[in-house]
Amino acid sequence: MATRVLLIDDDTRMYELLAQYLGQNGITVTHAPDGGRGLAALEASTYDAVLLDVMMPGMDGLEVCRRIRAKSTLPVIMLTARGDETDRVVGLELGADDYLAKPFSPRELLARLRAVLRRAQPAAVAEKLESSGVSIDVSAREVRAGGRLVELTGLEFDLLVALVRRAGRVIPRDALLGEAGRSDTVVGERTVDVHISHLRQKLGDEGNRLIKTVRGVGYLFAKEGP
Repeated sequence: MATRVLLIDDDTRMYELLAQYLGQNGITVTHAPDGGRGLAALEASTYDAVLLDVMMPGMDGLEVCRRIRAKSTLPVIMLTARGDETDRVVGLELGADDYLAKPFSPRELLARLRAVLRRAQPAAVAEKLESSGVSIDVSAREVRAGGRLVELTGLEFDLLVALVRRAGRVIPRDALLGEAGRSDTVVGERTVDVHISHLRQKLGDEGNRLIKTVRGVGYLFAKEGP
């Protein structure tokens, strides 16, 4: 069965280009020219991922992403001409799985799309991790801290899994995205710091007891029993 992707973008030429290129690679693209019709399309049918433009008339892509995340964990790649790090941080904070600045090559988009689709697939073998009172069901993408269910964005979840898998060992800041399987996600060190800060807040990590900063190197997740 072909992969189904919804493109929410007011650029018709972009749709025609991506529909042809992705179609040649087994991916069917449906077009919604604005945020409202994009959300309606998601309610009416099933898709494997969303390609979402930020700069659209009316409801912008950030608001569309916020509404998608309120209901679904569907993979979202944001597309925009605004490519500075601050904009990437905002998109990723809202729960986008990746962020691609225009102009981009269809080949790069295809690679990033395949990457987010792979990450969205459940693990073949159930994997559960636990350290310092934090438990992770990797296949279900579920996190609990002190028995409390913790809601994380896709990137936050992947960073936490990487840290817990190597609990007790320092992961350099510039290597953390690679350890999380996110080497294809283009963000700077400040973006990683922002997500670590959000992780601490959501885990209730007061005093950085769980995620420790090793100054000038990177981060370490405390290795303790449940």
